[in-house]
Amino acid sequence: MASLQPSNSKIQLAATAIVSAAVAAGAILSYQRLQQGERVSRLKQSIPRPDEEDALQKLSRRGPVAKLTKEDEHNQYLAQRAHNGDYDEEMILEQLARNRVFLGDEGLAKLRNAFVVVVGCGGVGSHAAAALARTGVSKLRLIDFDQVTLSSLNRHAVATSNDVGLDKVQCLERRLIAIARWVRFDLRREKFEGLTAPALLAPWGGRPDGQKPDFVIDAIDNIESKVELLKYCYDHGLPVISSMGAGTKSDPTRVTVGDIGTSTDDALSRATRRRLKLLGVTSGIPVVYSTEQMGEGKAALLPLAEEEFQKGPVGDLGVLPDFRVRILPVLGTMPAVFGYTVANHVILKISGYPLDYVQAKGREKMYDGILAFLQGTEEKVVRATTDGSPTIAIGLKVPITTGDVAFLVEEVYKSRSVVTGIPTKLVLVRWRKPQESSMIRIGDEPNEQKSSNVRLRDLVCMTKEEATRHLKEVLQGNKSVEDLYSPSVIQKVEERQTEAEANEQYR
Repeated sequence: MASLQPSNSKIQLAATAIVSAAVAAGAILSYQRLQQGERVSRLKQSIPRPDEEDALQKLSRRGPVAKLTKEDEHNQYLAQRAHNGDYDEEMILEQLARNRVFLGDEGLAKLRNAFVVVVGCGGVGSHAAAALARTGVSKLRLIDFDQVTLSSLNRHAVATSNDVGLDKVQCLERRLIAIARWVRFDLRREKFEGLTAPALLAPWGGRPDGQKPDFVIDAIDNIESKVELLKYCYDHGLPVISSMGAGTKSDPTRVTVGDIGTSTDDALSRATRRRLKLLGVTSGIPVVYSTEQMGEGKAALLPLAEEEFQKGPVGDLGVLPDFRVRILPVLGTMPAVFGYTVANHVILKISGYPLDYVQAKGREKMYDGILAFLQGTEEKVVRATTDGSPTIAIGLKVPITTGDVAFLVEEVYKSRSVVTGIPTKLVLVRWRKPQESSMIRIGDEPNEQKSSNVRLRDLVCMTKEEATRHLKEVLQGNKSVEDLYSPSVIQKVEERQTEAEANEQYR
């Protein structure tokens, strides 16, 4: 028995050590969770609610100021001297020598005189901004309301652990002035919204006669802000390029540049494209997107844990309303690929270097033809549901735009007939015959306005031949859709109508 005592003592000692280590680890983890909770709480409290009167002013204030190291102070001093003209031109040209040889003197001069706005300074935006600064762009306006977090470090272009808690725009300036001292930065710690667009995209220096943005980069991951930015740029003739979703992507060879009308079906691309079409923007905006297909074993948007739902409304977990609260898996290399692809496009466009991206397939003429067909069928429907007078529908207006046509045909019906799946000679036609007159009349002759009451949810996509039969037998005749089509077709139409109705709010 005595010989077993040392062994037992060792076992007891080991067990005590394991228990102590477990207790210590638990205490450390609990402390870390507590600290993280306090930081998140402080961050949320620092960002005002949208209903606060001074929300915009609060969002525009600078966040925590970086504690300057001696190196930072030295960099800022040299940058200020460079801005005052105390920087040798030959040194700048030497730093940009490779770009100069590639773009030529004229191309480089255009780039050095350029003013570019980067909206969103996270993974994609930070890499784009860094590439522009390194390549010679001299004026950069950086827009982002957010701060650097630990989780930012796997994909941010320049942030270090010392930058955690700082404004992303401030972090970029802090690091990039050490690379390109002559670059001037205009930092805007704000969330981009439609109401703030005129100020955030204003000419350099805020003067009406100042230099307008030569290009705007959209690196926003919030759909509402993204659509507002792209629509504003489209309406005001500002050159813009948009980055679609880099999350869950892993194949850099599938990243490409194309027109908004040709982008594929990642979630962000699809939602952006749909909203823009409903606002009348069907093409003319270059986008960076991935053609990679999701599949078994690949990353996907992770759901919130069940315990988070038990705490109350999940919207409370977001720093700002309408922002994603689920975890988006991001491979750190992919935002860099997207960011450099965006910057590459901007650099070549501004410098005038030859560049071709996939154009939209000239579909505007097709949309006009579909709209004209719908106009004609609605006039016939009005005559069929009124007294039948040949002149009753003269001057009838249809509340459908080419953007609505693009949305219905391409997004809802996937460019196929709902009846047969045929993808050619497509048109839109009303699905069911109205029970009463479908015409709305306002005013009196000679200023009377006549319009159809047709809505997006009323229309279906068919081939021209199918629609002609449908018009004759259902809309002008006495047959019902149940008489003419199978239950599976009717069910499919009802599903598409529900989808169209859900999106009408975005028009």
